[in-house]
Amino acid sequence: MGTSGGDGMNAVVLRGVAVAAGLAAIGYGVDGVLTHQQATRPPNTVVWLIGGVLVHDALLVPATMLVGFLLTRLVPPPYRSVAQGALLVSAAVALSSLPLWRGYGGDPGNPTVNPLPYGRNLALVLAVVWAGAAALMVSRAVRARRGIIQSGDAGAARRSADRRRTRSG
Repeated sequence: MGTSGGDGMNAVVLRGVAVAAGLAAIGYGVDGVLTHQQATRPPNTVVWLIGGVLVHDALLVPATMLVGFLLTRLVPPPYRSVAQGALLVSAAVALSSLPLWRGYGGDPGNPTVNPLPYGRNLALVLAVVWAGAAALMVSRAVRARRGIIQSGDAGAARRSADRRRTRSG
């Protein structure tokens, strides 16, 4: 069965809408930075943005590549994608909440600025992420023991079960 010609067109339209929305968001952000210069301090914003790109390219990308390389050596293939996903989610959560759990911007004289135990909350979120990853890994191990094929083919498990029924019946 082939795909209809409309699928490619839908992807092009969807991509165009996403690009337009992204450009509108960027324009809104630039307008906000330039309109509210006292609050945003555009030169500091530019330094921060360039610093973010440099930190990403100089630290985060090599670290991600190293961890990915280590995962290919240490984690068996059926569980590798789960471990990679859990690590990426963990890193994203930890980095995006860094100012909170490090206490940046807090004021000892005003406990309402950072009112929650963010370090503990980060640990709880990471525990949930890794518990979910562990459950998925156990599920894959059980399915592999039962002989259910692990592949991207959605019908593989059904065909495997049909073959077992045919042999036993």
